[in-house]
Amino acid sequence: MKGILLAGGSGSRLYPMTRTTSKQLLPVYDKPLIYYPLSTLMDLGITEMVVISTPRDLPGIRSLLGDGAEFGLRLSYRVQNRPEGIAQSLLIASDFIDEDICLILGDNLFLLNGELARLRSLASGQALETAVVVLCPVKDPERFGVADCDAGGRVLRLVEKPKLPTSNLAVTGLYFYPSDVAGLAATLRPSARGELEITDLNNLYLAQGRLRALRLERESRWLDAGTPDALLEASELAARAWRNERKPAGYPEEMARRRGLISQEDYEALLRSMKPGTPYLEHLRALSASLWRS
Repeated sequence: MKGILLAGGSGSRLYPMTRTTSKQLLPVYDKPLIYYPLSTLMDLGITEMVVISTPRDLPGIRSLLGDGAEFGLRLSYRVQNRPEGIAQSLLIASDFIDEDICLILGDNLFLLNGELARLRSLASGQALETAVVVLCPVKDPERFGVADCDAGGRVLRLVEKPKLPTSNLAVTGLYFYPSDVAGLAATLRPSARGELEITDLNNLYLAQGRLRALRLERESRWLDAGTPDALLEASELAARAWRNERKPAGYPEEMARRRGLISQEDYEALLRSMKPGTPYLEHLRALSASLWRS
């Protein structure tokens, strides 16, 4: 399975922090926000990805990630000239989508537990017959696409940013689609707010009987870090995961080593190339020692 990392948008809810830079390059604890969704794709076993961002922000993101080779990845880049919806990314990357695809939003942070094996099986198993959305209960469902489900967890209805939500199950920014997704996305028409809505795409799959949902377990965490409060919460969550549990979150170098994408020698060379004395480097050295002990 290939991956799409959508790092576009104007970041208007984070103004003025995003006046001169992408929200995906803002810090979350000890690293840029974009490292977290990148590491999630890597943890799912996805190594070939396209990164999509705005004309202004793409050079900075490309400067940070390069061609991905240092992480054992193959990265390419596309421009989203105007923020016209998440589903637009599937049209922008249509020439890239020749197999099943996993789409992740660049401002989403996931700390996954028991469901990780099931998500990995989606990314590395047989060709998908259905689209799969990942659900998480939230306190403010009106900010998200929301799923109404029956007692067995089957999705009955999807509504984008409902004013009066009938469910607290938000559709997270992690989506799995069969290889026909670009063709379906091409049939969408802009919503009242001028966007190609990902909820409309998911509803097409639902109408065809080709949509499944996977609900995050209680111990797992998901954050859409698109507001100041959520960005702060994301930093606090990542810091707690490190300080209290020594659980790595969003370290692509460590993920590349753990997933066998680079050798220990390459990993050590990466560490030697970093500025000495930074907390990020010290965290990676501690992770390296822990990896060898295990």
